[in-house]
Amino acid sequence: MNEKTVALIGVPTDVGAGARGASMGPEALRVAGLARALTRQGLRVLDTGNLSGPVNPWQPPEGGYRHLAEVVQWNQVLFDAVSTQLHAHRIPIMLGGDHCLGVGSVGAVARYCRRTDRPLRVFWLDAHTDFNTAKLTPSGNVHGMPVACLCGFGPDELVHLGGTGAALDPADLRMIGIRSVDRQERVFVHEQKLDVYDMRTIDERGMRAVMQAALADLPSDAHIHVSFDVDFLDPRDAPGVGTTVQGGPTWREAQLCMEMLADTGRVASLDIVELNPALDVRNGTAKVAVQMVESLFGKSTLVREQAGD
Repeated sequence: MNEKTVALIGVPTDVGAGARGASMGPEALRVAGLARALTRQGLRVLDTGNLSGPVNPWQPPEGGYRHLAEVVQWNQVLFDAVSTQLHAHRIPIMLGGDHCLGVGSVGAVARYCRRTDRPLRVFWLDAHTDFNTAKLTPSGNVHGMPVACLCGFGPDELVHLGGTGAALDPADLRMIGIRSVDRQERVFVHEQKLDVYDMRTIDERGMRAVMQAALADLPSDAHIHVSFDVDFLDPRDAPGVGTTVQGGPTWREAQLCMEMLADTGRVASLDIVELNPALDVRNGTAKVAVQMVESLFGKSTLVREQAGD
């Protein structure tokens, strides 16, 4: 990774969330030393600044969605920005912002992989499956819907954001750390046969076995995209999110997850979302998120001669 360039893309919006504050996430990550941490791993860092988009109108749902027009605008701008960095052969790192932005980020990566004939694997690190639709949730908050939209279930404006229909096949997804799924959403997830490793699975099998299973059939030329919702972490380590769910991976389990992804050498794009500094304590959650990202790009507890020793 030492000759690669990462491009930081700030997306300061909480337009898809149910609580305000994630719009401050990009600056919190910068203050927590994200660029320095990546530089320590031998990466060149290009900070492209923050994208611009509409303000959060903070209105109730309309037609089953909150702020759909604004969500579409932000995701289109992000889609274009991620596409630009991928074509420049850089690793885009999206600094969110709430998880509705996964539609634009992952959508751009999926189109790039199709055009370059490279297999894609998306690791969705999250407390939630984010597979809701307007029919399944009364809140209308789109940050609970990005995976469904990426798989073709959602408003046309988001499903067809890249002009290609559904961005993802459910078989391209691996979901890790899930522990909060709505009742009807759970049925829908099973119907689509999503590959979900929930917290019970992690408790029973351990993070090492879970990651080995999730990585078992990874193609040798795969592009790995990691969509890292900070609420993936247990709230004891990461309280600064709007949707905390108890019983998440411990700090060490999460580090192991990141290290095993790093061992593949195929992580080529990243989202960091749902960090909410308004709910944090002395930017501690941002600092933990930076530690996780540093591990994702190669930092390990001990220097090993080869992975798996």
